Formats: sequence, structure tokens, C-alpha cells
Amino acid sequence: MRAFGFDFDSEMRSAKLPIPSLLRSVVLVLLAATSFGVNVTYDHRAIVIDGKRRVLVSGSIHYPRSTPDMWPDLIQKSKDGGLDVIETYVFWNSHEPVRNKYNFEGRNDLVKFVKLVAEAGLYVHLRIGPYVCAEWNYGGFPLWLHFIPGIQFRTDNEPFKTEMKRFTAKIVDMMKQENLYASQGGPIILSQVGFDF
Repeated sequence: MRAFGFDFDSEMRSAKLPIPSLLRSVVLVLLAATSFGVNVTYDHRAIVIDGKRRVLVSGSIHYPRSTPDMWPDLIQKSKDGGLDVIETYVFWNSHEPVRNKYNFEGRNDLVKFVKLVAEAGLYVHLRIGPYVCAEWNYGGFPLWLHFIPGIQFRTDNEPFKTEMKRFTAKIVDMMKQENLYASQGGPIILSQVGFDF
């Protein structure tokens, strides 16, 4: 699988870690100038912003747990509290309650949420899932996923990977269309696809 110039399969083959350990959390660091007028890179040890290694302070806001009217205040309070980065999961079961029928409105308006974070001058760490470890119903998996023939959860399973890749690609394409990745001048400096095998 390839996303944002990162070849998952090649990286997994060349990694010295056991595949299941590596699959637990594949983090993609996007290297580019951001809308904040800085250069963001990764030197295999740390995130580097404008040539200096940075320790970024991150906090979570789970956008569907509040209303869009609440988001600006929550984001501003996060910034006032010293955060540099807003981290959020992408909640698969909220966005695709029925297979191939998507909901990105109201509390599920991920694009609006990310743009509000950018307007506040903060970065975004987008955790696309597919598993959500946040006391969220069914781990964020849509219920219909359970009925896919041959699917098994928490294993290296082709039916699951096929569905997960389809949803992940949908989210990545949506963020790219809105120019929200750092490489496009947006606030998303980290995207994460986490596997729980």
C-alpha cells in the first residue's frame, strides 16, 4: 500500500521489527511547508520544524463527541493551554454506517474540524484508524463490517484489509482534495494508520 509517498509494503519488508509489531502503528510523517510558514521534515529521530527538532505538545479532540458550534472554543482552549497539535481519530462507524454510504455532515464534518484547527494556528495529527481505542462503540468499526464473508478482526486478514484500505483511501483523498496535508500548505503534519493485530 502506498500513501503520501510512503510505501507501506516496502517499509515492512525492510524493517527489522516483526511485522505485527510494526503494524500496530504505522506513522506517516508528511514533509513539506505548511500554511504556518514553516518547513516540516523528519530526520528519523524527531520532527524538525524550520531546521530545529521540536517537541510538540498534542491533545485530543474527538470531533463527533461535540457539536460543530463547540469546536472553535474547544480548539482555542487547547491552544491557550499550550497545545501545538490537535490529534483526532477518524471514526469509521460514524462516517460509513452503511457500506459505501458516507456521512460527513454535522458532528461528522471532519473537513470543517481540520480547517478550524488550522484557523487557530495549530497542527493536526490525523489518526485514520481503522481501530479506535477511545471507549467508542465497537472500536470504531462499522457494524456491517462484521458481516463481510471471511472477515476476522485483530488478525492479518485479507477481507478486513481490503475494506480498511478502501476507507483509508477515501479519507486520504478527501483531505488531499481540500489541500489539508502539510505538503499542500495545510495543517496535517502527521497521519496515522494503526493496526491492532
